[in-house]
Amino acid sequence: MPGTRKLGRATDSRKAMLRAMVTYLFENGKIETTVTRAKEVRSMAEKMVTLSKAGDLHDKRQIFSYITKEDVAKKVIDVYGPKYADRNGGYTRIIRTGLRRGDAAEMAILELV
Repeated sequence: MPGTRKLGRATDSRKAMLRAMVTYLFENGKIETTVTRAKEVRSMAEKMVTLSKAGDLHDKRQIFSYITKEDVAKKVIDVYGPKYADRNGGYTRIIRTGLRRGDAAEMAILELV
C-alpha cells in the first residue's frame, strides 16, 4: 500500500517530495534515488498510470491533482495511458546501482518500462 514508509520526514514534506519525484519520473522517464524512495515512488507512479488507462473525468482530475506540472499530467493521460493499455501492471523497473559515497545508502535507478 502506498504511503507506508516514513522516509525520515514529516507527512507534508514527504507527500510533497513524492509528488515531485513522480512528476520528475514522468517528465524524464527515469530518476536516480535511494532504493526505499524508489519503491515508494514506484507505487504512486503505477497508480497514476492505472488511472490514466481508465480515462474518465474523475481519474483525470485525480491525476491533475497529484502531478505538479500540467503538461506532465497531460503527457501521462495522452502518452502513457494508451502506451500501457494492454499491460496489467509493472510499468516501472528498479535497477540497483550500488552504494552512495558518503553515507553508503543503497542507490537505484527507477525507470518506466
